[in-house]
Amino acid sequence: MKARLAGATKGHSLLKKKADALNMRFRQILRKIVETKEEMGRVMKASFFSLAQAKYATGDFKHTVFDSIDQASLKVKASTDNVAGVRLPKFEAQREAGGAADSKIGLIGLGTGGKQIQECRKSFVTAVDLLVELASLQTAFLTLDEAIKTTNRRVNALEHVVKPRLENTIAYIKGELDELEREEFFRLKKVQGNKKKHTEAAEALEAAQRAKGGGAVGNGARENKAANVLAAEQDADIIF
Repeated sequence: MKARLAGATKGHSLLKKKADALNMRFRQILRKIVETKEEMGRVMKASFFSLAQAKYATGDFKHTVFDSIDQASLKVKASTDNVAGVRLPKFEAQREAGGAADSKIGLIGLGTGGKQIQECRKSFVTAVDLLVELASLQTAFLTLDEAIKTTNRRVNALEHVVKPRLENTIAYIKGELDELEREEFFRLKKVQGNKKKHTEAAEALEAAQRAKGGGAVGNGARENKAANVLAAEQDADIIF
């Protein structure tokens, strides 16, 4: 039980440290989410304003962009980040520069409004990068939230259920062992007392028997002596 209590104490300490590390990372991610969302608002505002400028300069160029793009130039790479034993998903935007898509997009708007279209593209590429970063942060935020809840439940269970039960069990066992020790001590004292009483009684009886035996021997000697005295004073034979 002491070993189990030591293991529970060590586990509680480790889980407490893990919960503190997760909470610290949770606050960092939350702060970064707020900053990214504020930046996202500004970038999206600038991107749509740039789109309005491009449409004003060149008209509707959506079908031209669709015809020029056959594959995505920006891809999302998924990985994981380990925080105190918790694997957090992490997304990164990867841009394939110098591909066929970039060369085709660069040809859009050569006649009119090419500059506005390229500025619009840059603005939306920045917005997509922010979207990927925000998605990574929010996914990690939800994963951390669930991990923190689970860790806190374990910490509370160890602190308020497991450890008190083990401590109460150990205290009960110690009390029972102390009671057994007191009973054994009292039994030994009782046995010693009884032995002492029996020894004293045996010694008293032996002393009484010795005293009685000595008195009987003295009376016999006196009787023999008297008999001998009488035997010495015999009458002389009478001769007729």
